[in-house]
Amino acid sequence: MQPPTGEDDQPGMPRTVLVTGATGFIGSRLVSALLERGHRVRAMTRRPQEYCGPEAVEVVGADAQIPADLARALAGVDTAVYLVHSLGSDDFVDRDARAATLFGEAAAAADVAQIVYLGGLGAQDEHLSPHLASRREVEGLLGAAGVPVTVLRAGIVVGHGGISWELTRQLVAHLPAMIVPKWVMTRSQPIAVDDVVSYLAGVVGHPGALGRVFEIGGPDQLSYLQMLQATARIVRGHGLVILQTPFLTPRLSSRWLALVTDVDVTTGANLIDSMSTEVLVTDDSIREIVPLDPMPYAAAVRQAIAERDAASAQRE
Repeated sequence: MQPPTGEDDQPGMPRTVLVTGATGFIGSRLVSALLERGHRVRAMTRRPQEYCGPEAVEVVGADAQIPADLARALAGVDTAVYLVHSLGSDDFVDRDARAATLFGEAAAAADVAQIVYLGGLGAQDEHLSPHLASRREVEGLLGAAGVPVTVLRAGIVVGHGGISWELTRQLVAHLPAMIVPKWVMTRSQPIAVDDVVSYLAGVVGHPGALGRVFEIGGPDQLSYLQMLQATARIVRGHGLVILQTPFLTPRLSSRWLALVTDVDVTTGANLIDSMSTEVLVTDDSIREIVPLDPMPYAAAVRQAIAERDAASAQRE
C-alpha cells in the first residue's frame, strides 16, 4: 500500500478514526481529543453495551482475535489507533502477536491509510523483557500486510487509572517504609497521559508520520526510586524510608505488590520484568510533527491525584 497523497492528507483534515481499547486508560481520553480536532471517531470495544463515552462517537463491538469483527470495525476507516494488549494474561506474547497480525491484515483489506500504535521504549540492542520484546514484535506485525504504521514508544505513563502509575501511588499511599529490589535504580522517562494523548492525536493523518517510529517522554529522567520519593513528597508531604535488597526477584516482587496494591500478580510480574531495562528518549524527532513541551513529573503526579480526587467525589 502506498502512503496517501492529496489535499485530504494534510495535517488537521477530518478523518474517520477507529480507536481500539476505547474504554481504556488512554483510549477513553484519546476519543475525546480526536473529537475536539474534528475527526469522526469509531470506538471499538468488546462490550459496546457498557460504553459511556461521548454521544458523537460511533460504537462498534469487536474482539481483536476475531477476523470478522475486525473487518466490520475497520470498514470505511482512514486511520486506526491500536491500543490492544493482553498484559494480564500468562500467554500475552502469543495473544498479542495473533491480534496484531489479524489487525494488520484486516486494515490492509479495508484500505486503511495509517495505523497508529503506542509501543514501549527500550534500546533494541539491550536484552528486552518479554513485555517490551512483545511490544516491539507487535510494531512489525501490524505493518506486515502493507499498511504504514506510526509508532510512538513511551515508558511509564502517569495518570489516574494507569497501571504503572497506580503501582507507584498505592505503594506510596499504603507503606511508610519499604524494602525494594535493585531495579529501583533503573532510569525511566515518565510522561503525563495528557501528553501521550496529544502526541497520538497529533500524528493521526499526518503524512510526515507515516511509517516512522517516534520516542516520547517527559522532561525528567528519573530512577524508580526517585519517582517513589517524589510522589511521596507530594502525597505525604515527606519522603519514604527505603532499603534496597538484591534478593527480591521479579516473581517475589510481583507477589509482594499483589499484597499491598490491587494490581494482580500476572500483570505485576510482566511490568516488573521490564523495570530492569532503562527506558529513555534518545530521539526527539516527534517535535517536528507535534511541537509540544511535555509537563514535568511532579506536575503529572499532581494532575493524576487531582483527577482521582475528582472521580472519588463524583462517586460519593
